[in-house]
Amino acid sequence: MAEHGFSKWIIVVTVISAALIQMIDTSIVNVAITDMGASLGATIEDVAWVITAYTVANVIIIPMTSFLADLFGLRNYYVASILLFTLASFFCGNSHTLPELVFFRFVQGLGGGGLVSTSQSILFDTFSEKERPMAASIFGLGVVIGPTLAPMLGGWIIDNYSWPWIFFINLPIGIIAAILSWTYIKERTHRRQVLRIDWAGIALLIVGIASLQYVLERGQSEDWFDSRTIVLLAVTAVISLVLFVWRELTTKYPVVNLHVLKSRVLASCGVLTFVIGFGLFASVFVVPVFAQQLLGYTAMQTGLLLVPGAIVTMVMMPLVGRIQEKGMPPQVMLFTGFALTALYTFMLSRINLDAGWGTFFGPLVIRGVGMSLAMIPLMTLAISGLQPRDLPQGVALNNMLRQLGGSFGIAIVTTYLAHRVGVNRVALLSHVTQYGTATQQRLSMLTNGFMAKGSSLAIAKQQALAAIDGSVMRQTMVKSYIDIFLFVTIFFVLCLPLILMIRRGHPALDREEMEEERELVLMNFE
Repeated sequence: MAEHGFSKWIIVVTVISAALIQMIDTSIVNVAITDMGASLGATIEDVAWVITAYTVANVIIIPMTSFLADLFGLRNYYVASILLFTLASFFCGNSHTLPELVFFRFVQGLGGGGLVSTSQSILFDTFSEKERPMAASIFGLGVVIGPTLAPMLGGWIIDNYSWPWIFFINLPIGIIAAILSWTYIKERTHRRQVLRIDWAGIALLIVGIASLQYVLERGQSEDWFDSRTIVLLAVTAVISLVLFVWRELTTKYPVVNLHVLKSRVLASCGVLTFVIGFGLFASVFVVPVFAQQLLGYTAMQTGLLLVPGAIVTMVMMPLVGRIQEKGMPPQVMLFTGFALTALYTFMLSRINLDAGWGTFFGPLVIRGVGMSLAMIPLMTLAISGLQPRDLPQGVALNNMLRQLGGSFGIAIVTTYLAHRVGVNRVALLSHVTQYGTATQQRLSMLTNGFMAKGSSLAIAKQQALAAIDGSVMRQTMVKSYIDIFLFVTIFFVLCLPLILMIRRGHPALDREEMEEERELVLMNFE
């Protein structure tokens, strides 16, 4: 279904716009949590359900997008997903209670999850097989730039307007995208017939993925397995997902065709996609938190900090796609991309409290180049061994793994950060004793300083102790973030040998397609 000329680029602009607003909405809410809580009369912990609901809905729907596109038709399902996302955005902005907002945020996630994989499938169908690296680069722009620009866009909206507008900005884009999609997108020529709906598989997938995502999203705040809820849902996730895999491998009409994972290329790339999701979401999460908590940056300033890296990504994505089209081995590009991403996190592991804009500039530029070199070959390699009719399912599974990688990344990073804070604080405090000469001198100097500002001796001593404790805590946090960056660096480096073992797939006709071609030959002969 490769397109040409004006129609082709209308589809490209439409699809990337729809994918971009979904990617932005994945993280734009993070900067509005405080304002939402104040407006709705809810605690920060309760408002966090706004984020959790969207992510859970996303991960549930993504693996089912291929089945739903086959059931309703690709264009119908895609346009319906855009309209559902847009309508839910309107109701999110008009919500007056927290349960109302969480519900419509979940609905918005169902629509948004449908946009991710379907957008990529449409792009791959719109471009010829030779042009797929360019299609991957266009889709990659939304994947990387959306989460990167979301904090800045969200901060600007909160500073100048109010939190409902982070949802209202989706309305004009969604309406235009729906109209253009209905007008220009054509139905796929390779479409599987859905003769029966696997309701048991759908139920097991929903229960398993929802339970797993809840554990990952809320585990840290509920002390992980000290919480009976977390333990129960973890057990539920394991049992449901094991039964789901067994069901999908044995039923004649699976809702998620796991047989596509027989492609070794897709399976290997799936592991690396999980790693990319881990690194992408973890790094996007850690850098803004460090800048805001320790350097005092506002949401807007943090967003501006990330802009140079986003610009580099915008320039590199099409360039990488063109280079791969010219014949550069994808494994070479993939290896280089992972190595550069590891270098980015290693450079940030040298950070300190004197860090400024220039400290982040070089590493974030390297990250932009590395992510571009890693993502595009990974997308094209993953589907290289699939039949045309299996392409949407492969894309959906790949996107689910990236999303789960991000969820695991954030969960592991936040847990490891909390652990390292405890360890590093104990280590630093062992050098700060009331009998130490350096501590006594520092305490005396601070006490005299506070007394010079009008405090009594007793209050000045308390203020001095608090200042020393605050200084220790800041150094503790810096050391803990350094540990996080080193941890992610090691994670990327360990994946480098796996890249060397990946070989490009060469799809052969499946049994059904061979039978169809045989019938066509016989008809022509007659």
